[in-house]
Amino acid sequence: MGTMTDSHTSTNTEEAPEQSMASRGESRSRRPDSDAFREFMGSGWGPRITKEVERCGAADYLPQRAAKAGEPFAGERLVIPAGTYKVRNNDCTYRFRAYSAFAHLSGLGGEREPDSVLVLEPKENGSHEAVLYFKPRTSRSAQEFYSDPQYGEFWVGARPSLEEVHQEMGLRCAHIDTLPDALAKDAGRVKLRIVRGVDASIEAMVNEIREQAGLPFGEEARSADEAFEERLSEIRLRKDAFELAELARAVEVTRAGFEDIVRVLPRAVGHRRGERVVEGAFGAVAREEGNGLGYDTIAASGNHANTLHWIDNDGPVNEGDLILVDAGVEVDSLYTADITRTLPVNGRFTEVQARVYQAVLDACEAALARANEPGTRFRDVHDAAMFVIATRLREWGLLPVSVEESLSPAGQQHRRWMPHGTSHHLGLDVHDCAQARREMYQDALLEPGMTFTIEPGLYFRADDEAIPAEYRGIGVRIEDDVVVNEDGSVTRISEDIPRTIDDVEAWIARAQGR
Repeated sequence: MGTMTDSHTSTNTEEAPEQSMASRGESRSRRPDSDAFREFMGSGWGPRITKEVERCGAADYLPQRAAKAGEPFAGERLVIPAGTYKVRNNDCTYRFRAYSAFAHLSGLGGEREPDSVLVLEPKENGSHEAVLYFKPRTSRSAQEFYSDPQYGEFWVGARPSLEEVHQEMGLRCAHIDTLPDALAKDAGRVKLRIVRGVDASIEAMVNEIREQAGLPFGEEARSADEAFEERLSEIRLRKDAFELAELARAVEVTRAGFEDIVRVLPRAVGHRRGERVVEGAFGAVAREEGNGLGYDTIAASGNHANTLHWIDNDGPVNEGDLILVDAGVEVDSLYTADITRTLPVNGRFTEVQARVYQAVLDACEAALARANEPGTRFRDVHDAAMFVIATRLREWGLLPVSVEESLSPAGQQHRRWMPHGTSHHLGLDVHDCAQARREMYQDALLEPGMTFTIEPGLYFRADDEAIPAEYRGIGVRIEDDVVVNEDGSVTRISEDIPRTIDDVEAWIARAQGR
C-alpha cells in the first residue's frame, strides 16, 4: 500500500485552508473528484464474475445454536457485534477476525464480515430468530466502489449481497443501515442485551436506545449484559458435529506444520535467529492451508522453553538443545488446534532429556486415562497429571517434601516446576469458553462434545539452584487435543503427531532423510 501514494507535488501557491488533524491522512494522495471522472468511473462495467453460492456446512447448526444462546432470555433482543478493524499503525489495520461468539452464531469465518451485527430477535413463542445486519456491496456507480479503502470493491474486492449470504448461511439478512430502527422497535417493552467491549459504536447505540426507553443502561446494565456473555461462552462447551470436524481438520493441518518444522531444523541450527526459522515454517503452512495462526507460535529452544509464553522467537537453535514448539493452525472456519511438541534438535534425546521427557509423557497418559474413567470432572484431569509429576520429582530427589504433602492444598511445592494448568477447553478460541462459570468448567463432569487440551510440562530454569546442574536449562511440554465421544470415552485427536521418544526420534530421522 505504500506504493500507492501519489508522488506529484501541487504547484498551487494559493494558501490552502487549515486541515483538521483527522483529515491529514489524505495528504499523501490526490484523488480525482471531478464530475467527469465520477460519471466515467461509474459506467462501462460488464457483469460481475460471481461464483455459485454454496450452502455452508455450519448453516444447518445455526438455528440450534441461536436457540441455546437465547433460551434464558425469552422476549429480549440480544445483540452480538462482529467487531471492527483494529489499528496496527497509522492508517494500517490488522487483518479482521470476528468476535468468536459472533462467528459461532453466524457461521462466518475468515475475515468476514467487519462491522456487522447479529441480532437474536425475540419471537412470540419465546424463541429467537438470528438476523444478520451487514454492509453488502454497492453498485459500481456508487462513489464507495472506487473511493472507500475499507469497503470499496476496487480496494478490497466485492462484498457479498444480502441474498448471497442468506443462501450461504440460511440467515435472514438486512442492511446495516436498518439496524438502529430494528434495535429501537418496541424498546421499553422489549429489553436489550449486548456483548460489551466488541464494538464501541454499536454499544453506544444500544445504550442510547436503552436510555431513551427508560431501560437500565451503561453500568446499570452491566450484570445483564455479562450474563448474556456468560451464556454465549457456556453454550460452546459442547461442540456439535460441524465443530468437531473443523477441529479435526485444524489438527490435521497443524500436523503438516510440524512436519515442516522438523524438516527445517538443520537450517535453523545455522541461523542466528533459528527460532524464527521454525516459527516461519509453521506460519507458512498456517496461511497456505488455513486462515492463519490460532495464536502466536512459541518456538523456544534451550532455556527459552522455560519461559512459558516465549513468543519473541529471536534466539539461536543449538545442537544438543531441546526446542519446545507450541503452535496451532486456525482453519478458515476460525477453529484452532493447540499442539506442543518438544524436539531434540540433533534428533536424539540425551539421557537426562529423555528422563524429563518421559516423565511429562507419563503425566499425559495418566491424565488421558483419568479422563476415560466414568464420573470424571474436568479438574480431575489436572490432578492425575500432577500426581505423576510430583512422584517423578520426588524420585529424582528434587522435591523437598513427600508426594502427599506436595499434592495437598497447603503444599504444592511441585508447582515450582509445573506452574500452569494441565487442560483448557479448545474451539474458536485457543482458550475457549473462558467466560463460563467455574461449575460449568473446572467443576463440571466431562460430557460428549467437549474438546480440550492435555498439556503437562516440566520447566527447569538455567538459574534454578534448587536442582542439580544436569537438569538446568531443560524445558519440556507435550500437548495434545482430545475430544469426549458420545459413549463417554476420550480420544486424542492429535494421536498422529509423534509423541513417544522412539517415535519422535524416528520422525526427525525420516523427515531429514537420515
